[in-house]
Amino acid sequence: MAQPARVRVEKVNEAGSATTLELFFDLVFVFALTQITALMADQPTGLGLLRGSLLMAVVWWCWVGYSWVSNVVKADEGLARVTTLVAMAAMFLVALTIPEAFTDLPGGLSGPTVFAFCYLVLRAAHLALFWLISPDDPTLRRQVGRFALSMIGGTALLLLAANTEGAAQLLLWLAAVAADYGGTLAIGARGWRLNSARHFAERHGLIVIVALGESIVAIGVGVAHLPISWPIAVAAILGLSVSASLWWAYFDTTALLGEHALVRARGEHRVSMARAAFTYLHLPMVLGIVMLALGMKKVLTYVGDTEHHTLTDALYGVPLWALYGGTALYLLAHVGFAWRCWRAVRVHRLVAAVVLVAVVPLVAHLPALASLGVLAVLLIALNVTESVTDRAAREQIRHGHAE
Repeated sequence: MAQPARVRVEKVNEAGSATTLELFFDLVFVFALTQITALMADQPTGLGLLRGSLLMAVVWWCWVGYSWVSNVVKADEGLARVTTLVAMAAMFLVALTIPEAFTDLPGGLSGPTVFAFCYLVLRAAHLALFWLISPDDPTLRRQVGRFALSMIGGTALLLLAANTEGAAQLLLWLAAVAADYGGTLAIGARGWRLNSARHFAERHGLIVIVALGESIVAIGVGVAHLPISWPIAVAAILGLSVSASLWWAYFDTTALLGEHALVRARGEHRVSMARAAFTYLHLPMVLGIVMLALGMKKVLTYVGDTEHHTLTDALYGVPLWALYGGTALYLLAHVGFAWRCWRAVRVHRLVAAVVLVAVVPLVAHLPALASLGVLAVLLIALNVTESVTDRAAREQIRHGHAE
């Protein structure tokens, strides 16, 4: 692709795969997830959960934008490399200021303002890169121009929110998220480019792994300062079983089927599928995992901190709903993903999500460790049931020629 040296880029082809710079970028995203989980753990209330969800939506939108542009040009070549590194610096500052994204801490710079300004830098760099790589693609350039309107709206609202507090601040955050997500939906899929279905599916699969890694980190962080004991060991194994079950649910066949569907799709249909199934529906998957991490972190604290808790103490309130509701949200996102990609209804996962929500009032009376055990058993039962009932299809998908 002939470009002046100062804007040299290299196009991604259909066989493209994730670059090491993209994986490096994801490390900053990992830190942001850790910060969001910690924020919700420090504020285990409905308001804390809402703030954490809004932060997740904003951070996800930053990551998603670069997943699209790095599917058009290689992230580690030419101008794209410089832009990605600038974006990483801005993302790192966004992650650092998450604890004071809503309430400024005494001393130093204004946390909410720094957060909003770094978000502006992230979005502006993304938009500028898209503009600079599209001089020979007028359709893409027009789409980028339309996209700029939602970007300006979302960032302006966040900057306004930085100078408010209370209900007004929350409303401005909600409006900012609505402007970003709704604006992108409103301008349609026509004009965007998706050069490599495999690369796009791989990037989203890797980010699910990143989020699952955060759930494992939550297990360790919850008891890192405590001496090992049998209750901690049992809780750790149960927590790992839950994370492994979520990994199984996504990577056994779901990720493969989604990739195959995206590979088969062409043109605007491919872009529309990528936007709905990956950009939008992977957000509740990742958010569900972050909420689960919050719940597991609290369970490990209950089990390990014998000075303030006993093994008979029950997990209740927001942490319990995060534990079970986050898992249910993850499974419901899978149901939507399957329907959008290959028009299948994942009945077992739909039923499991309903059951998870329904049993919350019952497990609220159980010890925290037992609540985690029930969740692990239900998820293992789901995976075993699907593996048995869909054995022939599963074998074909994993080892046959599903494409």
